[in-house]
Amino acid sequence: MPGPPKSDATHKPPFETEELRQKLAEFLDMEVEVPGSKAKKKVGNFQFGIYAFFDYDKEPIYVGQTNEQIRTRIRRHLTNQRTDAVAMNVLDPFEVYQIEVWPLPELEGKDSKDAAAKKILNALEYQIFVKLREESSFKAVLNEKEPGKPDFEVEIPHSYKGIVVSDEVFAIRNHPDVRIARRASTLSRLAQIISERQVQRGLRNTLLTQATRLRALTERRLRGLEEKAKKQGAEPEE
Repeated sequence: MPGPPKSDATHKPPFETEELRQKLAEFLDMEVEVPGSKAKKKVGNFQFGIYAFFDYDKEPIYVGQTNEQIRTRIRRHLTNQRTDAVAMNVLDPFEVYQIEVWPLPELEGKDSKDAAAKKILNALEYQIFVKLREESSFKAVLNEKEPGKPDFEVEIPHSYKGIVVSDEVFAIRNHPDVRIARRASTLSRLAQIISERQVQRGLRNTLLTQATRLRALTERRLRGLEEKAKKQGAEPEE
């Protein structure tokens, strides 16, 4: 009996997966100067920090924190996909176009359970969450839970941004119909989860935000087609 075709036996991941891993590695391996020091450090190697994901419209879609290492946490979301946000269909890694991180180098070396460090991390996460939410066109982020309001403010540190989608993958994923279909699928899976479980209000808020995002993209797509047809003097396609 003949064996499977060579293409069936490949260990290489699909093109889009490989491209994501490469672009993500480039961003996380980017060397930056540590504030207050002449030393350099890879962005992904900071232990404490806040991160945010943005979609193809540069809209903030998720904000999180880590005390284990920025690299570890972000890779868990986008490659291993073993986080509650991904498992519950709150966050779709497919939609992540850009990442921004705010490292806290002054906390390097602290134990992950250090109470004072945790308070600083929580305060920074809240401030960035509120800032990005207000900058959003929808005045919303997909997080199921809003970070708790701290009793003090911290200075927002310098951030680093990186695009984790190659030009080739962008050409595939950025088409509005592809994005609409993907967003509708995520919305459907999230609604299914809600229908099968007793969930908190936060997850229903996320469902509403996803529905709002889907409607906005769908309306924008329709307007674009109608405007194009109008300019060409033709009837909009059925």
